[in-house]
Amino acid sequence: MSEKTYKRLVSELTEIEEAGLHKNERTIVSPQSGQITVNSYGPEKKLINLCANNYLGLADNRAIIDAASAAMRQYGYGMASVRFICGTNELHMKLERSIADFTGHDDAILYAAAFDANGGVFEPLLTADDAIVSDSLNHASIIDGVRLCKAKRYRFANNDMADLEVQLQKASAENPRSIIIATDGVFSMDGYIANIPELRRLADKYDALLMVDDCHSTGILGPEGSGTAQHYGLQVDILTGTLGKSLGGAAGGFVAAAQPVIDMLRQRSRPYLFSNSLPPAIVGGALKAIEICRDGDDLRQKLMDNAAHFRAGMTAAGFDLLPGEHPIIPIMLGDAQLAQDLANRMYELGVYVTGFFYPVVPKGQARIRTQMSAALTTADLDQAITAFTQAGEELGII
Repeated sequence: MSEKTYKRLVSELTEIEEAGLHKNERTIVSPQSGQITVNSYGPEKKLINLCANNYLGLADNRAIIDAASAAMRQYGYGMASVRFICGTNELHMKLERSIADFTGHDDAILYAAAFDANGGVFEPLLTADDAIVSDSLNHASIIDGVRLCKAKRYRFANNDMADLEVQLQKASAENPRSIIIATDGVFSMDGYIANIPELRRLADKYDALLMVDDCHSTGILGPEGSGTAQHYGLQVDILTGTLGKSLGGAAGGFVAAAQPVIDMLRQRSRPYLFSNSLPPAIVGGALKAIEICRDGDDLRQKLMDNAAHFRAGMTAAGFDLLPGEHPIIPIMLGDAQLAQDLANRMYELGVYVTGFFYPVVPKGQARIRTQMSAALTTADLDQAITAFTQAGEELGII
């Protein structure tokens, strides 16, 4: 036992607390939905939920629950193995084919989490003789995946296509075997959609592969919710995504790409090779979620209507919102403690939101990131806007 280490950790945790950067967890005692019941800081409380990734409202969908239950009854609780030993069930193969068809790629490969998909995609494909050109605001999982491989690294300013071309020129001058451009499809803290048309053009110009993380796009953008690229009528080379947001909200990630890419990932992607297979219930539920998603134009319309309604109401109230069309709507506050104070007051007023601050976002850019859902009613949104207005006036925000 190292008392010195424990003292250091306690000191660092105290500093986090004093700086207003401590993250608190609240306990939900109901299904995830537009309204949830929370048991924290006193008696149970029913709240309007504006911070889940439950974009299509499928987290408590009865058809998905039934499909997951049927899969568990037929195939058991878990596979107790990684895929290449004895962990590949026929449901895994069916889901991978479904994802490939849904996203328009040759094949797909499942991971235990979307973080693992991004963490495991680069190292099997690239060596020190290759190059990665990565957006500066990419998700932490992409950053970690890039760090795990030996390819030369180049960063371009967020969604800045002029800087991207400069970095591609630098990378090309080194004559790498391969170049991969990596970007989020939607930047999760801001709600901005990547400039896929220019990314695609520059990738083709410099003979690079284009890799897009579509975790906050799948189910929302494009025909049938097929993603950011198809929102623009285009295709990317490597697509990573999640089953844990629009597609039912459970767990699991995937990579969809051309056959040689997927085949190499099956052989060498460490998170895939050394993680247990996804449980049958999650796979069965995900299959049903994709089916609902592809036929879910009504859900996407409700989602976008909710986003437009909430954005208009909050703008009229005087809040500083980042512009955009995505159902991620950040309320900019600047100060970390203010973000926490507003979130706590909103909790008291019956609305569940969370403050985001450094290191999740840059210092001085603290915010509350609200996220719309098709499960929310117009009455829910109006109640939330009223609560935000009251809390904003009390705290001197508006």
